[in-house]
Amino acid sequence: MTSPKPFIEIRKAVHSDISAIQEIAEITWPVAYGKIITEKQIRYMLDNRYNNDIIEKEMFLGDTYLMAEQDGIAIGYACIKARENGIYKLDKLYVNPTKQKTGAGKMLLQAVIKLILDSKGRELILQVNRRNPAVGFYTKMGFIIAREEDFSIGNGYFMKDYVMSLLLNN
Repeated sequence: MTSPKPFIEIRKAVHSDISAIQEIAEITWPVAYGKIITEKQIRYMLDNRYNNDIIEKEMFLGDTYLMAEQDGIAIGYACIKARENGIYKLDKLYVNPTKQKTGAGKMLLQAVIKLILDSKGRELILQVNRRNPAVGFYTKMGFIIAREEDFSIGNGYFMKDYVMSLLLNN
């Protein structure tokens, strides 16, 4: 007999969720990227993408953060940014490694897609490291690899990514 699936709720993040977002990032990034990039690059990226000022500014400027909660505990988050011409970018989607395979990542992505469709968006793009196993997740969810690109992020570091795309039907 299988155990029941845990109850996961997706909701829009608010300012008071910033510390939970940071905590999940601190736990998730070394697991997700530890065999792909150096510890120094992980630290550099966390410091530059997850400090309070950056997240507050993103929220203030209209980026949408979503939280995944299991039994009231934050276990994952996503962030989307509106671009031009109905294009949105999935800038972040992470689930605590101990809570992966619960469906939280898929639920976050589905909530992102619903928000974009409700806003009459037509395409969702993302960047993912070419060596990241998440490429398989996004492919399974319908994304295609649009191109390979290396992005300079400062301090001599590069993100060697696929740019993936999902066309949405409105």
